[in-house]
Amino acid sequence: MEFPSQLIILLLLSFPVFLFLLNRRRKISATKNRRLPPGPPGWPIFGNMFQLGEMPHRTLTNLREKYGPILWLKIGAVNTMAILSAKEATIFFKNHDHAFSDRTVIETMRVHNYDKSSLALAPYGSYWRLMRRLVTVDMLVLKRINDTVSIRRKCVNDMLAWVAKEARARELEDGRGLHVARFIFFMSFNMFGNLMLSRDLFDMESENGSEFFAAVMGMMEWTGHANVADLFPWLRWLDPQGLRRKMDRDMGKALEIASTFVKERLEVERDEVSRDFLDVLLEFQRNENQHALNISDKDLNIFILEMFLAGSETTTSTIEWAMTELLCNSNCMLKVKTELSSLIGTKDVEESDIDKLPYLQAIVKETLRLHPPIPLLVPRKAVQDTDFIGYFIPKDTQVFVNTWAIGRDPDVWDEPLVFKPERFYGCNINNKIDYKGQNYELIPFGAGRRMCAGVPLAHRVLHLVLGSLLHRFDWELDSNVTPSTIDMKDRLGITMRKFQPLLAVPKLVAS
Repeated sequence: MEFPSQLIILLLLSFPVFLFLLNRRRKISATKNRRLPPGPPGWPIFGNMFQLGEMPHRTLTNLREKYGPILWLKIGAVNTMAILSAKEATIFFKNHDHAFSDRTVIETMRVHNYDKSSLALAPYGSYWRLMRRLVTVDMLVLKRINDTVSIRRKCVNDMLAWVAKEARARELEDGRGLHVARFIFFMSFNMFGNLMLSRDLFDMESENGSEFFAAVMGMMEWTGHANVADLFPWLRWLDPQGLRRKMDRDMGKALEIASTFVKERLEVERDEVSRDFLDVLLEFQRNENQHALNISDKDLNIFILEMFLAGSETTTSTIEWAMTELLCNSNCMLKVKTELSSLIGTKDVEESDIDKLPYLQAIVKETLRLHPPIPLLVPRKAVQDTDFIGYFIPKDTQVFVNTWAIGRDPDVWDEPLVFKPERFYGCNINNKIDYKGQNYELIPFGAGRRMCAGVPLAHRVLHLVLGSLLHRFDWELDSNVTPSTIDMKDRLGITMRKFQPLLAVPKLVAS
């Protein structure tokens, strides 16, 4: 959340405009005389912008002790409310979901009107409801997920082969670990390529990504940068950091390539057996239903991009953190390895095995509790002035639901800072808690009407990938690292990743 120092000069040049707007805002607030939530005092013009630091999810959590579970901030010119506890999150989603049903959209996501077509970012309304229905009723339903089991198995097998090949190549190198997240990300990218387009989109053997891969990687990078134009909207036209220009280039390229995928598909006949998600989209678009006709070719192309942006990074982040925690907690590693060995034997882990692997499930839940991939979720926005537990929340206020803080809420979790999968295992009281949007103490994918629509698929993928890596290989930390010295700091980009990537040594399990 830190910004280049030279931007301060640019901001100060606009000082008279800022003062006028600030004074006007104060007059409006004084007239209304409404009670805002408590929060730390901010600087003139900049508000709390520089107080959040590079890890705002941590900073906000630390402010809870002084200001309570609801926090009011002024980040640049943007009114912001942060929710820091499970109790207040429950009230928010149960009683005020509709009042905060819109999204705060960052400037890089406005390029090519991406936000208008995106399921995650589109304004709450008829188009959003149509696309939500498409995903939940036609695309990510149980039958279609079951029909694509072999695709995910093939992509995971490819990843395991890549890891095994790299491990054999390094056998003579004493204790040098692999960049674990790299293999998971490439696998995830190809998995969504096959689910969406029936093709691999990255060649791990040659390590040369396609143009599409490079363009999507660029989009992820620019989206992950803090942008001063998001905090001072009148600076948008200047694009002071050049992020909009870079995003325009990479997103334009990605949309162009996605368009060729669609055109190629329209020229071939597809049978029912080989249908992928793109076939579902095209069939939905061709439907004579009047509402479906409102889905443009551009909407389809943006939907394709969103699958890669939403799926690849979140999968990679979660698995990397799970592996890190297990390598730092040898008892947990031994327990899950024993479960896999006794219940799966020498065969591969399959998606049909997930329900009979309760400790593996507990590890995934515990990882998502401590390391939610999007710690502040995708920010909500107030669609109207709202009374929230006695506080006045003005229209257009953005809302951070801090799932990182909620996962560490001492009112809910025993020993909240400790990695303890047992809290979700066996007869423990938390065993029934799940991350599917009904238990507000564990909401890594959000809750309410705007929660992530891909949870059913994510559930399959996370367990399949993690279980396969643990069952096929024995893992050790890189020789230069121990559980007590490993860097557990995180960094925020499009998701929350390890600041220092996990390096680990795989050794093939004897069959």
